Amino acid sequence: MAPSPTDPLSPEEDALLRELARVALTLPRTFTADLGPVAGVSLSEYHALMHLSDAPGHALRMSELAARTGLSLGAVTRVMRALETQGLADRRRSVEDGRGQEAFLTDAGLARLSEAIPAHRASARRQIFDRLDPAEVAALADALHRIGAGA
Repeated sequence: MAPSPTDPLSPEEDALLRELARVALTLPRTFTADLGPVAGVSLSEYHALMHLSDAPGHALRMSELAARTGLSLGAVTRVMRALETQGLADRRRSVEDGRGQEAFLTDAGLARLSEAIPAHRASARRQIFDRLDPAEVAALADALHRIGAGA
């Protein structure tokens, strides 16, 4: 019989929740610490630059940028302000319908992202991939995808 949603967690479930929370809080700080000296951007700013870089025309509606980064619209607005201050991104009225705001990557933002990518990859290898074998990477990616789909 499956446990009720209000049943106590098993020791394994409790350990997983605690580790997941710890990693969710500490890993972004570690990535930001590794990115900052090289590229002068936080992890949230890096992800915004990355998603803008991947988008057609290096532009996304603010709501789409929020969805892709997993940030709230308010948080994406703050990230965009920081990127605009550095000349790495900007906003304009949507070219499609003129209603929404569109974030776009500047040439300086694309150059900064290119500088940041090696540092981010090295940090990811050191913090994650060097600690897992390929099968664990695949299993963890699958599990996180299933967990994230419900969030």
